[in-house]
Amino acid sequence: MLGDSTDEYLIAPDPTRSGLTRRVVAQDENGVSRDIQVVEERPLTIFLNGQEIVTAMTIGDYPEYLALGFLKNQGMLTGGDDVTRVDYDDDLETVVVRTDTQTTYEEKLKKKTRTSGCAVGTVFGDMMEGLEGLTLPEAEVRTSWLYALSHKINRTPSLYLDAGAIHGTVLCERDRPLVYMEDVGRHNAVDKIAGWMLSEGVSGSDKILYTTGRLTSEMVIKCAHMGIPVLASRSGFTAWGVDIAQQIGLTLIGRMRGKRFQCLSGDARLTRDADVNSAEDEDRKHRRKGAAP
Repeated sequence: MLGDSTDEYLIAPDPTRSGLTRRVVAQDENGVSRDIQVVEERPLTIFLNGQEIVTAMTIGDYPEYLALGFLKNQGMLTGGDDVTRVDYDDDLETVVVRTDTQTTYEEKLKKKTRTSGCAVGTVFGDMMEGLEGLTLPEAEVRTSWLYALSHKINRTPSLYLDAGAIHGTVLCERDRPLVYMEDVGRHNAVDKIAGWMLSEGVSGSDKILYTTGRLTSEMVIKCAHMGIPVLASRSGFTAWGVDIAQQIGLTLIGRMRGKRFQCLSGDARLTRDADVNSAEDEDRKHRRKGAAP
């Protein structure tokens, strides 16, 4: 559950964790050899009550959260589905999620197993189910929170700063980052957050979801399934993502870099309580994916 500290993450990336990266030899433009770190990528097959659902390409950390979050965000687990066991087998590279009764969607699980790095077997039709008539909580957002979050997140040690080629997602409460997940695919990172929330019984009604990934329709829909009313990204957006955000009352903020951002939905819920001229801009050495000036 949520801790009392206002300064520390509950979960944060650990670039020194064994097995997430490895060193390879590269030659630069001058033909000079040097060692660099690259992110590992491995398959993880997710099962629901014995039925194979999807094979995701992932860095390999927090496999149980990834499995739970993927199933939740795909609508395969609902509030009435009680998870009884989550078994991870490192040798077989599998996670088996079990419920005490047949889930709402088990009769519909006639999908082919898929392998994906960025979008983990996304089944778009199923994700749209449950959004009709959905309205998210009208949560206030302050620009001072956004500036503080951008500053804190960009200075957190991470695999991206160490090796690149990876996306990050952070669950935040006001100006405090709570849980920081990374993966080779932005959808994987979001699903890990969803799995943690489901495991810990954490509500999304007063949270902000930050991501380095694009604000596409699928990202907006996942955020809605998680019950989070605010989605922010340092990257761009798609028209359909904006349309869905406006339809369901999601506050959508894109291109959030330092003191700069663009609000595409829910501007009436945004309180501009910080002087943009006095806000700190993003230092070049902390810039991440999509941060070209």
